[in-house]
Amino acid sequence: MANHNELGKKGEQLAVNFLLKNNYKILERNFRFQKAEVDIIALKKDVLAIIEVKTRSTRYFGNPQDFVKPKQIQRLVRAVNAYIMANNLDFEVRFDVISIVKDYDAFNIEHLENAFYHF
Repeated sequence: MANHNELGKKGEQLAVNFLLKNNYKILERNFRFQKAEVDIIALKKDVLAIIEVKTRSTRYFGNPQDFVKPKQIQRLVRAVNAYIMANNLDFEVRFDVISIVKDYDAFNIEHLENAFYHF
């Protein structure tokens, strides 16, 4: 497996561990719908958190969260709508980004709640 794929998988697992530690219930990982993939769908109290995980080995090219593009957001919204309809859910929906940057042997994790809005 390529190094960037391994880093991405490691980042997603770190994000799940972080969410569990912060009282989130993980409902889905890597949910796919058409061309979209939702990294994590989690529930905390009555909020359905849709979480995009961005992991980078450096901030040299910018912050990880800056790489969530408008087309990706559109696809995420469609996927989440399909998930909600298929599961007959009625929760407030929030779109978050978990930004992870490798710093030598450690990882810096930042959870950005309401990172973007769906219009």
